Formats: sequence, C-alpha cells, structure tokens
Amino acid sequence: MISQSTEQQHPLWTRRATLWAVAAIVVFWAAAALMWTLTDSVVPWDSKNHFYPMFRYLGAALAQGEWPLWNPYHFSGHPSVADPQSLLFTPTMALFAWLAPEASMQLFDGVVFAHLLLPAFAVLGLFRKRGWHPVGAVAAAMMIVLGGSAAARLQHTGMIFSYSFFLPALLALEIALERKSWKAALAFGLFAGLMALGRDQVAFLCCMVIAAAVVGQAISAEKPLRFALSRLPLLGLAALIIVAMLAIPALLTMQLLADSNRPAISYGVAAMNSMPPSSLVTMLAPNIFGTLNHTYDYWGPMWDTIPEGTYTDRAVNYIFAGTIPVVLILWQGVAKGRLFTRELRFFALVGVFAVIYALGRYTPIFVRLFDHVPGIALYRRPADATFLINVSLAFCAGYCIHRYVVDSGAALAARVRPWAARVRTAAAVVIPAGLVASGLVFSSRVGHLTEASVQVALFAAIASIGLALAIQQTNRAARVTAAAILVAATGGELVWRNAASALNAEPASRYAVYDKLKPADYAGLNVLKRELDERHAKGERPRVEILGLTGAWQNASMVLGIEDTVGYNALRIAEYEKAVGPGENAVELRLRQFPGTFRGYKCNLARLLGLEYLVLDRPADKLPRHFPRLNGATLLYSSDTMWIYRLAPAAPRAYVATRLKPVETEEVLSDEELPEFDRGTEALIDKADVELLDRDYTADASATDQAQPTSKVQILSYKRNSVKLSVTTDRPGVLVLHDLYYPGWDVTVDGEEKTVVKANLLFRGVEVPAGEHQVEFTFRPLSTDNLLTAATDLVTHENGSETVTR
Repeated sequence: MISQSTEQQHPLWTRRATLWAVAAIVVFWAAAALMWTLTDSVVPWDSKNHFYPMFRYLGAALAQGEWPLWNPYHFSGHPSVADPQSLLFTPTMALFAWLAPEASMQLFDGVVFAHLLLPAFAVLGLFRKRGWHPVGAVAAAMMIVLGGSAAARLQHTGMIFSYSFFLPALLALEIALERKSWKAALAFGLFAGLMALGRDQVAFLCCMVIAAAVVGQAISAEKPLRFALSRLPLLGLAALIIVAMLAIPALLTMQLLADSNRPAISYGVAAMNSMPPSSLVTMLAPNIFGTLNHTYDYWGPMWDTIPEGTYTDRAVNYIFAGTIPVVLILWQGVAKGRLFTRELRFFALVGVFAVIYALGRYTPIFVRLFDHVPGIALYRRPADATFLINVSLAFCAGYCIHRYVVDSGAALAARVRPWAARVRTAAAVVIPAGLVASGLVFSSRVGHLTEASVQVALFAAIASIGLALAIQQTNRAARVTAAAILVAATGGELVWRNAASALNAEPASRYAVYDKLKPADYAGLNVLKRELDERHAKGERPRVEILGLTGAWQNASMVLGIEDTVGYNALRIAEYEKAVGPGENAVELRLRQFPGTFRGYKCNLARLLGLEYLVLDRPADKLPRHFPRLNGATLLYSSDTMWIYRLAPAAPRAYVATRLKPVETEEVLSDEELPEFDRGTEALIDKADVELLDRDYTADASATDQAQPTSKVQILSYKRNSVKLSVTTDRPGVLVLHDLYYPGWDVTVDGEEKTVVKANLLFRGVEVPAGEHQVEFTFRPLSTDNLLTAATDLVTHENGSETVTR
C-alpha cells in the first residue's frame, strides 16, 4: 500500500538530483505565479469578494491591537470567530495579516499560491521515501500545484489551505509510523491540525484518506496488531495536538451553525452539487466545453444544459492536470497494469473513491454513504472530491513516469498473461474514447460540436507527439531524457492552460474598490464617508445597505469601515436572515427579500437597525418590482454606476426602555409581523428572558407611574469586540443596544456582571437601575461559560447530528 518500495535500493535521489527537483518546482511555481502579474490579473470571485476583505479586516484589527472575534461591518454583525472562512484560525494568514495588514490583492494571491509549495515539496519527500524517480516526482509536484481543482478552485481560498496541508501531513504520518519518530508524530499532528482547521469538505475528505492510510499501514504490516499497538502512543500524541488545535474553533463553528440559516443539508442539495459524468472528459481535453475561454461562453454541464440541473459550474467540474500525464497513465498505468501494483494501490484506490464521491447522485453508492457514514451528511458539495482526484492523478502519473524510466514495463510484460494484456490495452483505448465521445455528443446537443472537435484534435496531437517520443527510447538514459522533456512540456502546458486562466483570473481593475476606484465611484464613496464621519462625530452610528454594485462591493464594507446590513456569505445568523431577508449576496437583487417584519426601508425594524443610507447600482425607480418604493428618500449622489440615498431618520443605536412587551421571537418570525410598541420608552423582550429580570416592566406594572421617563444614553467607545456606554435614567429599565444578539456577548453594569437579554427581536439588552451607570458589552466567545454552553447545546440539540458546515 504505502509501504517502503523495493526501488529504494536504487541511488536515484542523489543530492544533485534532489536539488534539481527542488529547483524545477520553484521555477515552475514562479513561472505560474508570474502569469497573474504579466496579465495584470488577480484570482477572482470568492477570493476577492469574500476572502480578501476578510483578510483586510483581520489585518486592520491586528494593527489596532484587537483580535477580531466579532465583525460589525458584515450583515449588521457577524461572529468572525465562528466562521471557518474568516482566516482567524489560519496561522499563516494571521501572521501575514499582522505583518502586512494592507497587503495588495496581488500580494494576497501570491501568499495563498505559495501555500501550494508545501504539498509540492511533500511530494518530493513521498517519492524519495519510496525510491521513485525524481523526474516523476517533479511531474507529480507540478500537477499538485496547478492541476485540476488546485488551479480551477483557487478562488476558494480556505479549501486551498486544507489541500495544501494534506500531503505534508501524510508524509509526516508515514515517517512517524515507519520510524516510530516522536518528532514526525508531532509534525503530523501540526499539519493535520492545520488541515482540519479549514473545517471544509476538502479537509474532511483528506482526514478520511489519512485515516485510511493508518489502517492500510497496519493491515499491510507483518503483524498488524503488534504494529498498531506499538504506534498507538505516536498516534495519541498527534491526536492530542489535533484536538487541541481544532476543539475550540470547531465548537464555535458548530455553535454558529446551530443558529444559522444552514442548520442542515438535505440529500437533494448535495445531489445537485454532484459532478456531472460528462465533466470527466476535461481530464483529456480541458477546453472541450469552452471552459478556458475568457469570453465565458461555456457550454458544458450547468443548470440549464443538463435535464436534471446542477449547482456545479465550470470551475468545480474541471479536472485537467496535463495531457502527457494522462497519456502515461493510460499507457503505463492501464495498458501495462501499473495502476494495479502494490506500491501504487493506495493512491489508485483514493482516485477511485474520489471519482465515485465526486459523481455523487450519478452512482448508487453516494446516497448510502450520505445516509450511513458519519460526517458526509455535513457537507453540500460532493464535487469537492475533485481535489483528491488531482492528488491521485499526480501520484499515478508520477509513478508511471518512474516505471517508464526504470524498465519501460518490460519486466512486467513478461509476467502478464496475453489475454490480460489485451484487456488492459483495450481498456486504455476504450476509456478515453468513451470520455471523448460523451463530450462530443454533449457539445453537439448544445450546438458546439465544431469547437469541441478542435479541442479533441488538439488533445490527440499533443498525446501522439508525447507518446511517440516516449515509445522510441530503448535504453534507460534515453528514457530519462525523454521523461525530462515530457515533464518540462507538461509544466509548460499547465502554465499555458491553468495559470491565470479564465477559471482563476480576472483583470485587477474589476476589484477597484480595494485599489483604485473610478473617479465617479470615488466621489460617491467620499460623499458617503463624509456623511458617516459627521454622524459618528455626533455619537451616532447609522448603518448602510450596499446593493447591486459589482462583486467586490459586497464585502468592501469590511475594508472601508462601513456598518453594512447585507454582504456576501453563505453562512448567516438565522433570525437575522428571517427577519431582514438580506440573502446570500448583495449583487443579485432578486436575493434581497422583504419579509413581513421588514416590509420596506421605512419600517420599524429598518429604523431599529439604524439603516439610514442606501447605496445602489441604479436609480430607485429602476429597482425590481418586489422592492419597496423609496418614498421620501433623499438622493445624495448619482453617477452612471452608483446612486446613494439618505433614508428617514432611524432609531438611536441605544436607549432605555422602562416598559417591556414579552414576545415569542420564533412566533414573530414565523408570523412575519413585528408587534407595535413605543420605540422611545418601550421594548420587546423574548419571553424566555423575562424571568432573568429583577423587576416587572410590563405595561400593567408600569401603569401607576404616569410621568414620562427621562433617560440619556451615550456611546463612549465602539470597538469590534466591545461597546461601552454611559447611561443616565430616572427610573429602572432595560438598556437596549441595537447590535445583534448572539451567544458569547457578556455585559457589565458599573463593573458588575449582568445577563444579556434579547430585546426588540434581534438585539441585546441589559437591565439597569435608576441613576448614572457605565455599561460595557464585550464579546467573549472563548470564555469558559460560552464554551461549556456551546458544548452542552451541541450534545443536547435534537438535530445536533444534522448540523452542517461548508
């Protein structure tokens, strides 16, 4: 399986060969990275719409001496500490944010891409450990860096990190088990912990592969039980490290998920995120569906080109890792049977598993895995297994190059029965022919047969040239030279096809909000910022809604320091989503909903939120029909791309309520009807919190006091993780702060700990006596009390087993 190869006896990995291999990888990586610079492009979409602003927010907080556990600029408040995509628990990015808090988009991309050097160098270690040829190792490393999902999914920064730590963890694991090394066990625990911190499906699948590697090592040992028992202390040390690194972040994520808009994933959703089988042809002809066309005229499997529909896209369904590697796998691996040898079996089986998993609903196996294997039902996109497909292809191709160089298959051919050889040869022809045929039929059906045929012809030409060069060599020295040429050509093809391609690059100018805005947008932003600065100087904190502007604007509020009521995030607080209806992103106006609790921008909930500014990509009279009219709004600025409106004055960010109306929050959200109350002296309070108060503040209890209450609230300090207020009131009441209620928020009144209650449906409140007081709300999600509460809720929650992550 993954045991030491007999080829280790050959002196293939000399110091010189090792240095050449390292140099080749560095040169390849640098050439690939340079493509984004030469084309003045950046990794687009989620990378810039989501991860980059998260990074900038992290950097700004660290520069100001704060650890950004809470994000007030995202969906009116968001628990960054619980969001796997906030980068808080990615040590490399946290260090980078501390060192370069205002790093450019290009530098950010470079640091993310540099993570892929880790698995590339780990490949060298794994090949060297097995005694496989350095030329094959270089090919595999190139494929790991820029093959398949590694290139196509660069926008999904978090998954790239999980993928990057997988092979270093596997290498450390193998060394630890083989040598009984405590240092290697420590390294394995660290790398596996870093991988698992991603809390995404790539990390989950890689954890499964690592577990399979441990089992495989034990089974293949001469005495499996003795092997397992002797390695238990090493595995125990690694497990302790992993748990220590993962326990708190995972617990906080589960706490968020339980209160989020995505508490469960159904099989139907996962099924729609399966990779369509016709996408497998991209392994041979990457552009057969126009995937790499910068004109974005993709005609491959997507929601409107296949009858059953799909939520996947051209990037998710892309698995090309080089023409020559696939040819060598078909020739040396399938036709000559190399894929079935003991020393490659593990990675070949990983590939089989990954293909079955990625295909999801298209095989009868995935539904059973989804229903019965713990953890699989936590995730929504089986097509994420394409990352493991790339790993398998890389190792299979690298091994086939190794065997080609060593003996070209002659020794194996002598032991193979004629009928078996014929079957394998037929399979090596039928498999690619079938994939190509399916791709051509699909393209013909959607009217692109000619374009697809050209791409198939290009594949055939490259494959023929490569195969001809390889077959002609009869001695080992010539095969080494031929292999080196083919590997260099593969590197060139990967840079040509996959570096700064239509799948992972767009002009940097499309994300100008982070760099250099167009004059009109710059002028509009200045108008808005000037208004907000003036309001902040008065102690007021109005919120803004930015809708319809191009992608980067969705989360630009994190960089610009604007308290936005919407944004871009698949994971949102459920009650806020139900009450306000922001939707997953702020570009598609159709996703912005207006439930009964938020009928328009003049409604009570909008005013409680403090929503006073609306930034749009169009004038108000051009909004979709389901949008409420902006009657009475004042136009502050307009251009060809931006319209800024000032809405009606909102409620203050904080006030003292001396009368309370108990409500069932869930009932109100279900009925979509916010009860009427006096926003100056009254507040709604969740019925479950009434018993937490020392006094009775209901209307009946307060009826005997006819005098108008007098109070004054001033915000003294407003930081990411804390809000300090000065309160003066002539009678007891509940201080309401119109910031979102969420577990982990604590409060003190004059230094004495009090209980945070849920007020006005979504917000925080605390009981205060009459007189002058200092009140401070502080977000302490890492406190023992909150962690114990989260753990208890996780265990007792009736749907805990269905709670999900991304």
